[in-house]
Amino acid sequence: MASTAATVGSIAGPAVPAAEHMDPRRLIAFFAMVLGMFMSILDIQVVSASLSEIQAGLSAGSDEIPWVQTAYLIAEVIMIPLSGTLARIISTRYLFAASAAGFTIASGLCATATNIDQMIVYRALQGFIGGGMIPSVFAAAFTIFPPSKRNVVSPIIGLIATLAPTIGPTVGGYLSHAFSWHWLFLVNIGPGIIVTIVTWNFIDFDKPELSLMKKFDWWGLFSMALFLGALEYVLEEGNTNDWFNDDYIVMAAVASAIGALIFFYRAFSVDFPVVDLKAFSNKNFAFGSMFSFVMGIGLYGLTYIYPVYLSRIRGYDSLMIGETMFVSGLAMFFTAPLAGILSGKMDLRIMMIIGFCSFAAGTWIMTGLTMDWDFWELFIPQILRGFGLMMCMVPINNIALGTMPPARMRGASGLFNLTRNLGGAVGLAIINTVLSTRQDAHYMHLREHVHWGSPAAIDQINNMTANFSASGLDGPQAAVRQLVNMAEQQAIIMSFSDVFLMLTVLFLAMIFGVLMLSKPKAPPKGAGGGGH
Repeated sequence: MASTAATVGSIAGPAVPAAEHMDPRRLIAFFAMVLGMFMSILDIQVVSASLSEIQAGLSAGSDEIPWVQTAYLIAEVIMIPLSGTLARIISTRYLFAASAAGFTIASGLCATATNIDQMIVYRALQGFIGGGMIPSVFAAAFTIFPPSKRNVVSPIIGLIATLAPTIGPTVGGYLSHAFSWHWLFLVNIGPGIIVTIVTWNFIDFDKPELSLMKKFDWWGLFSMALFLGALEYVLEEGNTNDWFNDDYIVMAAVASAIGALIFFYRAFSVDFPVVDLKAFSNKNFAFGSMFSFVMGIGLYGLTYIYPVYLSRIRGYDSLMIGETMFVSGLAMFFTAPLAGILSGKMDLRIMMIIGFCSFAAGTWIMTGLTMDWDFWELFIPQILRGFGLMMCMVPINNIALGTMPPARMRGASGLFNLTRNLGGAVGLAIINTVLSTRQDAHYMHLREHVHWGSPAAIDQINNMTANFSASGLDGPQAAVRQLVNMAEQQAIIMSFSDVFLMLTVLFLAMIFGVLMLSKPKAPPKGAGGGGH
């Protein structure tokens, strides 16, 4: 770690003699960067919670509106790994300030969109430009701050990266109810201007290396865009379009495979690859990225499945869903300082085991889900989820990026954040597929038991027929329809339980992954980072 600190000094400026003397300018720049990252990540879930309002406002079809999200995610997933290379060429200052300014302008354009085509183009711009802000924050946190400050810095970026998606439905529901869908985007403009001005004036972590532009691997960029963009499309649209029974999904899968082959060949054969995959040769980084992938499944998967249950079964609107989901956000907020303190005093592996056990306990409780579960039944599982997220996120960040040489930090940060996003995309694809296939299986199983030879079914039909007939309706027909609806709803509930059981097994399995890690070295107490 001593050599690491020295390298930081050579890259980011003279080393600080004492860890406590942090340059106030860098602190201001860092917190402005954190705000920019928060806006970029929050924007995904804020919009997803209010797609129906946007659909009505733009008179879009039900098959068109998902592209408001898909366009953003495809563009963002391309930019995140690319950002490390761009930061090396033009410097963190120019990249972040340009990303913040572009994200702000694109947000304003989204608010002015008058049709779905405009909105999709503006959202793609917003996702691509905004994606440059996320990895830069992680890279800055682990290069400009001394290792002794990581138990303060790591919880901050961990909290923002996980809190933003969690409270997104709450913020989105409130904005679209209190104002209009335009404010889902207009709300970014004020903070965006502040972030742009502050980062332009205060970031001084590194210098541009414009000479690298001559060696820039354009074929690597195009192949990566094809590989990741087509993969994201397959994962986002696969379940909706019946996977490989759809021609477009097949073409996208083939395109992604071809793009991957070219991209990996270029990554290991050119002098200056568009993404430095050599970071994975660091064992801690490789394991940390695997854990980050699983955290993406847990973070985005659970942020998705709770609202689906609350809207489809309980009939909640976006604001009510947001108020229910806010519990997880509060749990994360209060756990972050605790996670920071523990990360300086405790074996990081034990912290992660506690976090994964908490996650698994929350999803295990949810396997007992019924159609009557409401705010209070979901209360404890959500607290366990929020607590588990922060207890895992802080040590995962430290393990993955804490031992990375500063020269590789920017590229590694992009890869690390990409794994979380891909984990979310893969998790959502699997969850949606399991929900639909298991729902069909459970419905067929229930239908076998609800037949004219079943005394329980006959009693139920007779009682319902009598009730409907007494209300002046066609009793037998209404009773059969009601029984079918009950069977369908019960099948949905059972498929939710299957998903929660699957997630429980996944999080418990991660404990074995943690046990394979060698004990991370504690940072030296007085090691310095970059400063002036």
